[in-house]
Amino acid sequence: MATMSIGKAWEETVAFVSRESALLFPVALLFIALPSVILGEMTPPELTAWAASQPRGALPPVPASYVLAVLLTALMIWFGSLALFALALRPGISVGEALRLSLARLPVLIGTSFVAGGAIAFALMVLALVGMVVASVSPSLLAPVLGVAMVAMLAFVGVRLVLLNPVVIDGHEGVVASLKRSWQLTRGHFWHLLGLIAVLSLLSLIASSAAQAVFGILGRLVAGADGTRLIGGAAAAAVSTVVQVYMLVMLSRLYRQAEAG
Repeated sequence: MATMSIGKAWEETVAFVSRESALLFPVALLFIALPSVILGEMTPPELTAWAASQPRGALPPVPASYVLAVLLTALMIWFGSLALFALALRPGISVGEALRLSLARLPVLIGTSFVAGGAIAFALMVLALVGMVVASVSPSLLAPVLGVAMVAMLAFVGVRLVLLNPVVIDGHEGVVASLKRSWQLTRGHFWHLLGLIAVLSLLSLIASSAAQAVFGILGRLVAGADGTRLIGGAAAAAVSTVVQVYMLVMLSRLYRQAEAG
């Protein structure tokens, strides 16, 4: 089993991002931040209100156009992420070459999402059956037991496949082989990777929330309520994307460490 050094990966990440920021951040802002902002502007107000309500109640009707926008946004973000990994993993590659490589490998990443999603759906069905057994014994335990089991399963699978993108962009394997390779590389490193993802996710949440609050106030002064939503959302997306760039580059460094082992 290869040794993963979070400290070494972080030092290499800071140095790389400082050196290649002119390549990384335009790609990240164009293919990750911008689609997120556009999707936020397209979100129906009823759906936003439903997501913010406690309890939420019945899901409001979701327009087909919005569902299509969500799918296109996911594709754009996947495409941009693969391009960023290509830039991080292949020194000297140009942005154009990274984008072409990302486009060529995107179908594999989409395929892995379908396979992994199907496996997760099957596992959820099994949990539902187990939940029925639990409910027959003690109905009050059903919700908490299922909730904890679902969160634990999703966290475990997510962490074990966290190196999937670098595996896809750096290799020539197909869907199943890429999934197996990613799973193999993270063996024995679950807690280190979980801690890293948790810290960076929390940092992204705090930083983006602060940016949204500050720039939202400025936006309200300039353009009223619409300015609050647009300018605040754009600032939050930009800050979150900066954190994501560091996270993606760091994962690429950890991938190289695991691969070398």
